[in-house]
Amino acid sequence: MLLPKKEVPGCALVKIMASSSYSNSPCAACKFLRRKCMPDCIFAPYFPPEEPQKFANVHKIFGASNVSKLLNEVQPHQREDAVNSLAYEAEARIKDPVYGCVGAISVLQRQVIRLQKELDATNADLIRYTCNEIPTQDGRRMGEGGGSSLGQSPGYYYPSPWNNDPLGDGYHRGDNNM
Repeated sequence: MLLPKKEVPGCALVKIMASSSYSNSPCAACKFLRRKCMPDCIFAPYFPPEEPQKFANVHKIFGASNVSKLLNEVQPHQREDAVNSLAYEAEARIKDPVYGCVGAISVLQRQVIRLQKELDATNADLIRYTCNEIPTQDGRRMGEGGGSSLGQSPGYYYPSPWNNDPLGDGYHRGDNNM
């Protein structure tokens, strides 16, 4: 005589969860490398199946073996940042094979220098306009023939360390001491 099976609460859920972890699609790295994605795959948390190009770029520039070694050497809490950095560097290298992310950094540095010059000029204008609006004791406004108490006449550009670079690239200074 066969006895009916007793259902253990939650048992079916455990079976479903266990079977679903093996039926998920492989991570982008394992799919790209055409291998079975194991539960302890070092790539799986960082290269989801929805982002195949991310791993393809990283693999093309760094190689799967090097990325695997790097991830194993890095602390687990730092791995996501490492993968994001590798992905950024790989994408930049693919877009610009000569300079890569260094080219992007140089462009941003030149932009910072240009914006600093613009800010310095705007601050100089602001100081000049502010000084011109303040009346002196004899009734004249500063900058009207008598100069200003700051020792600078209106129209002068107030220098800063950023303004001595005629080319705006951070390397060429106006003093020719190279």
